Amino acid sequence: MTARLLPVRLSTLFDRGGLLAITSGVLIALSFPNCGLSFLAWIALIPLLIALEGTTLRTAFRLGFTCGLCAYAGILYWINIVITEYGHLPWAVSIMLYLILVAWLALFYAFTILVTRAAEQVGIKTAFSLPVTWVAADLLRSFLMTGVPWAMLGHSQYRILPLIQIADVCGVFGITLLIVLANVVIYRAIRATTGAGVPYPVKSALVLLLLFIATLFYGFSRLNDETATKAKPLRIAVVQGNIPQDVKWSPAFQDTTMNIYERLTREAVKSGVDLVVWPESAVPFFFQDEPRQAARITGLARELSISMIVGSPAHELRNGKLVFLNSAFMISPAGNVTGRSDKLHLVPYGEYVPLDRFFPFISKLVVGIGDFSPGRQAVPLVAGQTKIGTLICAEAVFPEIARAYVNNGARILANITNDAWFGRSAAPYQHLAIAAFRTVETRTPMVRAANTGVSAIIDQHGHISSMTGLFTEGFRIGEVSPGSGDSIYLRIGDLLAWLCVALTAVIAVLTWARRRRLP
Repeated sequence: MTARLLPVRLSTLFDRGGLLAITSGVLIALSFPNCGLSFLAWIALIPLLIALEGTTLRTAFRLGFTCGLCAYAGILYWINIVITEYGHLPWAVSIMLYLILVAWLALFYAFTILVTRAAEQVGIKTAFSLPVTWVAADLLRSFLMTGVPWAMLGHSQYRILPLIQIADVCGVFGITLLIVLANVVIYRAIRATTGAGVPYPVKSALVLLLLFIATLFYGFSRLNDETATKAKPLRIAVVQGNIPQDVKWSPAFQDTTMNIYERLTREAVKSGVDLVVWPESAVPFFFQDEPRQAARITGLARELSISMIVGSPAHELRNGKLVFLNSAFMISPAGNVTGRSDKLHLVPYGEYVPLDRFFPFISKLVVGIGDFSPGRQAVPLVAGQTKIGTLICAEAVFPEIARAYVNNGARILANITNDAWFGRSAAPYQHLAIAAFRTVETRTPMVRAANTGVSAIIDQHGHISSMTGLFTEGFRIGEVSPGSGDSIYLRIGDLLAWLCVALTAVIAVLTWARRRRLP
């Protein structure tokens, strides 16, 4: 009885269909950093589609789940580094939590394949249902259960600049839809040429060709658009202190940390800069409560006549209760604190404990100071005449946050983060790849300061330059022209993805109605 309830039974995992689903999962994982074989995304689903031929709905669900399980097991392997090395939990617990997360994400693959297969059985073409349903599932997982919009298929293409420019209209979802459609068309073309009785996909291939040409034409035209804003460019330095995570919050290491950031800042300013950006929690104390250390930072800004963005925990009273915040402070060239931006989207079990009233035995995985609370609104910081939207850590993977900052006037984005938790894994590079899409969607450049890397400067076309290595100390400088703050995506958001959700609902209803009429 129990075996029947499992999404994947061991007896079917390694049969022909199971092996094909596993192959698709592996190909998807290989298309993301660090392997970064992005071309594999365009053919990754073909083995899964072959496995689905003639299957029951239950088998289709299992195959989709198997594919998703293998894909995310490969993409998110670094979760175990976070849990064991920094959460100090046993490997047995780590593997269990890792598999729970991977299984949750795999359910969206399973849902997509189930709906697609059911629709196919009643005559709805896979070339229509699979891309639409895939995008709908991606949107749903981006906000359900706090949201995990990590490693969508479109993100794998972050280096193909002409292709990703369409994100300023439809976000990453438009690229994902194109990739899934291409997989279906190539699959059907292969099966047609191998005598499998599958007709050539003439109509869907024509649609794919037109969409692909239009996407590239639009992409090249955007890349060649030399329209510039009238705002004065800023020379910005991002500083990477490379502070080891195991000593980052040690009071004994506090002065050493400050010495490192002060030295690197002084070196960077020799090249002439307007703004220096330090990473998330670069200041390992409450900036508000340490007058000696705070004076050291404000004095540095005043001495060098620069603006500075400095990551630090903060606190404030809300309804008479003290709450803690993950924040960034803006310091003016006069040495005054002119603004503070608070993190809006917190990491569960990293910065707060969900449902802690009901599960008081669950503690946070990271070392910090109490549970954090989310900021109240997207408040840009101001450097000179330019407003800057500060995305703290994983906020860079949530497009709605970057969109909110830019709609509130930000013309440069600053992503300050501490990816030391991930070790020398693929996670920092995956994080960077996803962050690049925020610049295209909003047509707003981004400067990225990461404690241990990867720090970089990304222009409004998503081009990544001046990258640092992992676990190295240093800085990068670039001249950053404020973005236009003008894109269709800024106005309509994820309208395409929501349309796909609506179409998926229509597909599901039509499928249900037609199946009821079947004998």
